[in-house]
Amino acid sequence: MRKQILNYLEKNSRIDLAELAVLLDTDEVTIANEVAAMEREKIICGYHTLIDWEKAGVELVNALIEVRVTPQRNRGFDRIAERIYNYPEVTAVYLISGGYDLLVTLEGKTLQEVAGFVSDKLSTLEDVLSTATYFILKKYKDHGTILTRKTKSERMLVTP
Repeated sequence: MRKQILNYLEKNSRIDLAELAVLLDTDEVTIANEVAAMEREKIICGYHTLIDWEKAGVELVNALIEVRVTPQRNRGFDRIAERIYNYPEVTAVYLISGGYDLLVTLEGKTLQEVAGFVSDKLSTLEDVLSTATYFILKKYKDHGTILTRKTKSERMLVTP
């Protein structure tokens, strides 16, 4: 049942527990207890609202930064990842496979602000060997939610 609860909550964290109980053919108390237990166990780590800031009239610049680092003895990548994720501009840090070690996502008000963060703060960290920055120009889908509307086909219908 936990996986089913998590699937529903991931798609809609505001779902009413009574409604969820009906969908899962159980009672609301059982659902509430399971959700509370998963929150205590840190299976459910938080609840977030996905906002299309562009439509809200707020200009934000989002970037993906690949970071190559020197892992630390007995700590691996954890110490440098922690230093990076503690910056308020940083929205996520992932350990990745491939040519780089970490993928950092961050947001700022301008391209210059983001570039300044990378050059002044991120690149100057002792264990950082190199970075590659990619600016997100448009979001089509984020966290499983499609952010753009389909445009109607402009092709003319041809009938015999």
